[in-house]
Amino acid sequence: PDLTGHEKFGLGNVKYSISRIHVTAVELPSASISLLPGSGIKLVIGNASLTIDMNWNIRTWMFKDSGRGTVHISKVFVTAILSTPLDNADPTSIALTSCRTTPGDVDIKLNGKT
Repeated sequence: PDLTGHEKFGLGNVKYSISRIHVTAVELPSASISLLPGSGIKLVIGNASLTIDMNWNIRTWMFKDSGRGTVHISKVFVTAILSTPLDNADPTSIALTSCRTTPGDVDIKLNGKT
């Protein structure tokens, strides 16, 4: 979904919008799944990366600008524990019981004028 909002800075409000957000690359070079007896499944993802392209627009009382942007997030580590209901009422249901994410590097590039 698109993101819109405003922030108040010293001399006034800054209105922004981020639209046409597309994930263009996902890399999971190190991923593993293991069973946890009696509790569920452990998923570990190491050194993951994600690239997102988008349009951006910013407006203040003094100027406005817009363009394209790319966000690249790398060195992300995720550990998640998934479990199934103990009563077996719905064997197809899975719950996320624990999730820990460690973010890595973030590189943002903004180019003016779409």
